[in-house]
Amino acid sequence: MTFTDRYGPWALVAGASEGVGRVFAETLAELGLNVVLLARRQQVLDEVAEGIQQRFGVKTRTLTVDLSHMDAAAQVVNGVSDLEIGFFVYCAGADPNYKRFLDSPLETAESMLHRNCTVSMQLCHHLCGPMAEKGRGAAVLFGSGAGFAGAANMVAYGASKAFDMVFAEALWCELKPRGVDVLGLILGDTDTPALRRLRMERGLQSSLDEPAKGADSPRYVVDDALANLTKGPTRLVSKKMRRGMRLVFPWSRHSIVKMFARASEKVMGKDPVG
Repeated sequence: MTFTDRYGPWALVAGASEGVGRVFAETLAELGLNVVLLARRQQVLDEVAEGIQQRFGVKTRTLTVDLSHMDAAAQVVNGVSDLEIGFFVYCAGADPNYKRFLDSPLETAESMLHRNCTVSMQLCHHLCGPMAEKGRGAAVLFGSGAGFAGAANMVAYGASKAFDMVFAEALWCELKPRGVDVLGLILGDTDTPALRRLRMERGLQSSLDEPAKGADSPRYVVDDALANLTKGPTRLVSKKMRRGMRLVFPWSRHSIVKMFARASEKVMGKDPVG
């Protein structure tokens, strides 16, 4: 069975405007899938769609949806109701704020939980049902190393990513016997525009053109995901993270939290007291 036979004819990629989501969409198009590009910025999506059509000759569709809105999933479902989606990528949900929980409005955390957890779950429920009936398809749900333990400035984000990881694992248990591949992709530091912007805001990087030091490239992430697509439920992309997790799990949760707090300070800088 070819890749398009198993996962086609359409892929839906949430977060397709830049970074890993964009590379994932382009790679799936190169492999022969038509691609629905989902993000908030119409102009950027149009540019990505045009490039995909010119380079790979597949069909594209763009959906401009803010996934933090309460009716986001309904908008997406309506936008793909006439398509057969065989590959679903949920690459939305980065945290652009990196602030203490009490220093941001509660609505900020609520929007993040809705986008990272509720909408992902709603779309999986809608899209994976037809996949299971046909006995083929795939869902790749993006998680983060922040989901392994709590750390300052990532209260709601880390909790949402813990949900994403466990949700993907449980969904894999249910869908793998029915022919659907589910992969919870756990990212470490990844060289995306979002990470570069955040590091610049915190004085850790001088230019958006400067690669994020020590971070994996989007290309590496996508290649690793596809290489491990059938080996779910969970894949830690970062080699550094894989090595670290082999040491971490024998430890107490208290020790894990302390280690993640130190790692967070090392990567993002020490948070000022105030």
